[in-house]
Amino acid sequence: MTKHSFLFLIGGILSLIIAMGIGRFAYTPILPIMQNDLSFSDAIAGYLATSNYAGYLLGAILAGVIPLRQHRTLSLRLSLTISILTTACMGLSHSYLIWYVLRFLSGIASAFVFVLASSIVLDKLAARDQTNWSGFFYGGVGLGIFFTGLIIPGLNQSFKWEGAWIGLAVASVIFAFLVWIWLKDAPLIRGRKIKQEISTQVPPVKWLPWLIAAYGLEGLGYIVTGTFIVSIAEKTSNFSGDATFVWMVVGLAAVPSCITWSSLAKKWGYVKSLVFAMTIQSVGIAMPVFWMSQTGLVISALLFGATFMGITTLATTLARQMSPSNSSRIIGHLTAIYAVGQMIGPTIAGILSSFTRDYNAALIGAASVVLIGACLLLKGIQFEKKPNIENAPMNYKKL
Repeated sequence: MTKHSFLFLIGGILSLIIAMGIGRFAYTPILPIMQNDLSFSDAIAGYLATSNYAGYLLGAILAGVIPLRQHRTLSLRLSLTISILTTACMGLSHSYLIWYVLRFLSGIASAFVFVLASSIVLDKLAARDQTNWSGFFYGGVGLGIFFTGLIIPGLNQSFKWEGAWIGLAVASVIFAFLVWIWLKDAPLIRGRKIKQEISTQVPPVKWLPWLIAAYGLEGLGYIVTGTFIVSIAEKTSNFSGDATFVWMVVGLAAVPSCITWSSLAKKWGYVKSLVFAMTIQSVGIAMPVFWMSQTGLVISALLFGATFMGITTLATTLARQMSPSNSSRIIGHLTAIYAVGQMIGPTIAGILSSFTRDYNAALIGAASVVLIGACLLLKGIQFEKKPNIENAPMNYKKL
């Protein structure tokens, strides 16, 4: 990889740290601090989370519908700016209504950044026959999660929760400056791109609905652990230390996961790797039900962190290879169905946990949903056993 390509990839990683690791997921470790200071209810906390998921859904839909192919760099920069501003403004207000609006706008911006940065980076990597580097790109989400878990305690100690939001926004500005310099869209080399796509063994475009359905079930199931794992740790009597440690474990495990799963996909195939990753994740989600201890929670966090971004890496890379001429649109559709699952999952889990007074039913349900998604993908494995020339001339618009 050349120096230019390396800096381009770093720019993509930083864009995910800003919009996903900070703009989207920083809410999880800051939330308990805000609640301790302001004493607002779990219901309000849930509404704020739902507002962000709703914004993410709308952003994913818009990113998949609006023709952004010719303006991806400009759109990405605008989305990053909105993400940074909404992060900073969270620390400048104590109004619930304003928070709802900010988290909603942050969700929209996060979705746009994810879709645009993914399509820009994956297109360039494919043009250079370097799709195996996509794992490093998606590792940016895990780096962002780990970064927030690492820096927020210090910011809170010095500047309270308001300073935590503002401090993260300042860090985002620094990262965004580098993104501006290094991450720029460029015309693809069509000849090389077509050659690469024809030689890739992936399912035909007509199989795409199965991938979309499975990815939606992944969004529905994974978000239960993603939302409640810290709360589960806090309510575990024999869990010693700060419960946010579990969240740091998730982020740390997520960093190398994308690289690992991309490497496995090169050897096994993307569909087979997806099935395996989702099966492992379902085990991790269900683990606290059968092993409610500090060790069980840490292992659950490791399995969850090691798979949730790896699955995203595999699904988006596979989808782009199946329909390379419509990467922004197809990734937008995947992100939208994923966002729908994220909105439904916490609501169902909350109702179940309120009724049963524990998280066991919610976790078993989430694990089952993810496992069902893995089963939906099984038939796709057959297409990876032989070269698939069908993909090259086909277009996603034919669906």
